[in-house]
Amino acid sequence: MSFSQTINPEISETIIALEKGALEKWNQGDPSGYLKISAEDVTYFDPVTEKLLEGLDNLTKYYEPIKGIVEVSRYEMVGPKVTAVNNMAILTFTLHTYKGEVLSMWNCTEVYRLEPDGQWKIIHTHWSTVMK
Repeated sequence: MSFSQTINPEISETIIALEKGALEKWNQGDPSGYLKISAEDVTYFDPVTEKLLEGLDNLTKYYEPIKGIVEVSRYEMVGPKVTAVNNMAILTFTLHTYKGEVLSMWNCTEVYRLEPDGQWKIIHTHWSTVMK
């Protein structure tokens, strides 16, 4: 069996646009952008989770108390890279977020799957903080 790994500009643009759209909402305290682009069978890790979150329902419950709390005045997606294999794509990037002049840095890995309806959905997320 042969797998073709590629950096496809069209897929890269699509995935990065989806992520930026979700980030724009997130930065205003609205996690719905991420929930909309997450698959039903999504899994999720971040520095606060004690264990893997499984499923969109659990991710939705996890995000519920965060609504309205996140405030980011500006952000920068640093070094985004998308690598695609068949119907899967992996997005990696470092996120710089600013609340006023206070900088927070995060590393992110998102695994996207091309669904039968032609939409890319996140099936796994992993966030980690960058210690400065």
